[in-house]
Amino acid sequence: MNAASEIYVGLMSGTSLDGIDTAVVDFASFPPRVLHCITDPFPQSMQDSLKDLCRVQTTSLDSLYTLDARLGELYAESVNRALSAAGIEPAEVAAVGCHGQTLRHSPDSEPAYTVQIGDPNRIAVRCGLTTVADFRRKDIALGGQAAPLAPAFHRFLFHSPDEDRVVVNIGGIGNITCLPANPDAALAGFDTGPGNTLMDYWIGKHHGETFDAGGDWARSGQVIDELLERMLAEEAYFRTAAPKSTGTEYFSPAWLEKFLAPELDPADVQATLAELTAATIADAVGNSAAACYICGGGAENGLLLDRLRQRLPGCKVETTAALGINPFYVEAAAFAWLARERLALHGGNIVEITHASRVAVLGAVYAAD
Repeated sequence: MNAASEIYVGLMSGTSLDGIDTAVVDFASFPPRVLHCITDPFPQSMQDSLKDLCRVQTTSLDSLYTLDARLGELYAESVNRALSAAGIEPAEVAAVGCHGQTLRHSPDSEPAYTVQIGDPNRIAVRCGLTTVADFRRKDIALGGQAAPLAPAFHRFLFHSPDEDRVVVNIGGIGNITCLPANPDAALAGFDTGPGNTLMDYWIGKHHGETFDAGGDWARSGQVIDELLERMLAEEAYFRTAAPKSTGTEYFSPAWLEKFLAPELDPADVQATLAELTAATIADAVGNSAAACYICGGGAENGLLLDRLRQRLPGCKVETTAALGINPFYVEAAAFAWLARERLALHGGNIVEITHASRVAVLGAVYAAD
C-alpha cells in the first residue's frame, strides 16, 4: 500500500449482472479526477452462472466458491487492465475498493444477511495492492439495511448549497439519494424498486438482447395502464416507508410473470416496465428536489429520462455528466472512495439512510503480502 498516494481503484459489478465497472480515481484534489474508467463485460458463462445463482434458492458449495474464485480473478484482471491503460504502476496506488457481486440481500429476514462474492484475496495477490471489500455486513450487524451505501459518496461529491438535489442510480435496481441544500438537513436514500432488471429480462427473453438500447423497443410499444396499476397496487414494497432496500432476487422474472397474460404484446409489456421504473422513481423523488441527476446504466435509456421529465415537471433531470462525472462510473468511484474512508478509519454509512444503530467504519482490509 502506498500510504502517500491518493489514487484508488473502485470496482463495481451491480444488479444488472452485465460486467465489471472499474474507475481509477485521484482524490488529491476536489473534485477528484477520474483518471481512467472502463467496463469489462462478463464472459457469457459468468453472466449465466450469476443469473442462475441470483434466481435459485439453493446451490452447491462447489458451485458457489468456484464462482467466488473465478470472479475474484476477473476483478483482478480488470484492475490490472485499467492501471495499464492509465499508465499507472501499482506502486502509485493506495488501494482497491471492491463492492463484490451481490447474490442475496435480505436485511429484513431473521437473522438479516447480505451476500457478495468475488474473492478479494485474489485481487490483492494478483494486483499486489491492498484491497478493501465486504462493505455491507457491518451495517447489517448494526441493524441497518446496508443499502444504499453510495449516498455518503454522493454527499461528498454532489452536495450543493445552492439547490436541493436528488441523485438517482438506475442499475438493475433503482435507488435515490436526496441531498438538501441545507447542510444541516437530514439526508434520505433508499431503493425504489426495479431499475433495468425487468426490462433487461424481458428483452432478453424476446429478442436475445442484454438491454433495451436507448429504450427504443419500449418506445415502440404502448403502456398497458391496467398492468401498470396492478403492479403498483399489489406490490407492497412500493408503499413501504424507508429505510428499505431490495434486490433482483425479489424483483425477478417470477415476480413479473405472475402479472402477465399470454395475449399481451411484448413491446407493450416493455413499455409498461419502463413506465414502472419511471413511476416508482418519480414517486420517491416527489417534490424534494430542484434537480435530479441520473447515473448507472439507465442513464443511457432516453425513454426513461423522457418519462422522468414528464413525471417530474419543474425538476431539472440530467445525468451526472452535467456535474462532471461519467454517469456509468459513479458507483465504481464510490467504492474507490469508500476504500479511502476505510483506510482513514472514517465512517462509511449514513444512519439516517440505513438505520444502523451507529456510524461505523465499513469494509475488511486484505493485504497484498
